[in-house]
Amino acid sequence: MADALAARATSLPLPDALIPMPLHPNRLRQRGFNQAYEIARHIAGNLHLPVWPHAATRILDTPPQASLPLKERRKNLRGAFACDSRIRGKRLAIVDDVMTSGSTLDALAETLLKGGAAEVQCWVVARALQHGF
Repeated sequence: MADALAARATSLPLPDALIPMPLHPNRLRQRGFNQAYEIARHIAGNLHLPVWPHAATRILDTPPQASLPLKERRKNLRGAFACDSRIRGKRLAIVDDVMTSGSTLDALAETLLKGGAAEVQCWVVARALQHGF
């Protein structure tokens, strides 16, 4: 899947760095790995880009988005992310496995832009469509 995303990305202006969607440390412990980081690492190798796995962090341990209706998803993510100063002036691409409502990507992109990123793209492997969320 990462190969397909990397191939598609070559038609875009490439970012300065890839930012894998961060997991809260509790979720990371439960899962044992960050799937977005694994995808980003593979893409980075194909495109010769750096991956900055610690440039953005998830500081709130929020309930899983999939269990919430759309309005609650946006509320659930208020203040959920933080970023460090190395992103200032950089063109970034957030990498994630699946986008459902886009609320998580929006929240992280907003945090990165407020932190000084010049541009934020969102690269996802799959787009889930649901009715009624």
